Amino acid sequence: MHAAVITRHGSPPQYRPHPPPRRREGEALVRVTAAPVNPLDLLCASGTSYFGPPGLPYVPGVQGVGTVAESGRLAQGQRVWFSTDAGMRPGDGSMGQWCAVPETAMLPLPDRIADELAAALGLSAIAAWLALVRGGLQPGEHVLVLGASGTVGQVAVQAARLLGAARVVAACRDAHGRDRAASLGADAVADLSGDDAGQVAARLAQAAGGRADLVIDPVWGPAAAAALTVMSPRGRLVNLGSAAGAVAGLSSAALRSGSLSVLGYTNNSASDERKAAVLTEILGHAAAGRLTTDWESFPLPEAAAAWSRCGTPPHAKGILIP
Repeated sequence: MHAAVITRHGSPPQYRPHPPPRRREGEALVRVTAAPVNPLDLLCASGTSYFGPPGLPYVPGVQGVGTVAESGRLAQGQRVWFSTDAGMRPGDGSMGQWCAVPETAMLPLPDRIADELAAALGLSAIAAWLALVRGGLQPGEHVLVLGASGTVGQVAVQAARLLGAARVVAACRDAHGRDRAASLGADAVADLSGDDAGQVAARLAQAAGGRADLVIDPVWGPAAAAALTVMSPRGRLVNLGSAAGAVAGLSSAALRSGSLSVLGYTNNSASDERKAAVLTEILGHAAAGRLTTDWESFPLPEAAAAWSRCGTPPHAKGILIP
């Protein structure tokens, strides 16, 4: 088969021939129709993640959409979303024409959801939803979403409202992202650009209007430190990424005086069954028009271009189409 193949850590994948997967006991063989490029794919391929450097060469892609070719559980031709451990454990992922997938890591898709939308939502939407759950969001609370221009942020803005938030504030560095967050239902937006932490904190405080019970943070770094200064007493910050920096200088005084909580979240803490249940709920909202995200389609031979776009404005998720 042809696939996007990582041959060197830290470099984009190369489109080239690659051995097709062999289906093992408990797996299904899936013909891939859409494979999103995620920040996790780039992190794993860099060789610097806490999972350790993956063996080379390998096909990246921690999730995808396709149709079942062989399975002991689902009918041939069934359209499914699936996840993989590519880059985290030995084996290939979704960025090829075929993928062998654990049957527990597949979810049948409703007819009303396009392959590209299901692929774009997927793990990013699960992370956003479960980060809100991890933070203990209660009906009527105020939520601040950092990095609101990316898929996690876009979904968090909408999911916070669906889960009962009374007010949602979105914050990101680029104007396009702020406009998009407003169109997705954010009550206010804030500018995270610039290196002056005091100015960033002032803009967050103005947008938050004096209350921020829960912060969803896929960026960390200076933005997280600034958000800490505007959180309400007993507020919670849930971190699920480090797009803006691996280290954040958190104020001990702010933490202690506000009795604040800083929590971590990763999808690796959720079982396949839990992720499938949450994604089923998410896709139900998407099918009803209550939740969406942005994507941009690339043919599989242009995998390197989609790879290089990940994490850069306008933050539409790149979807590879084999």
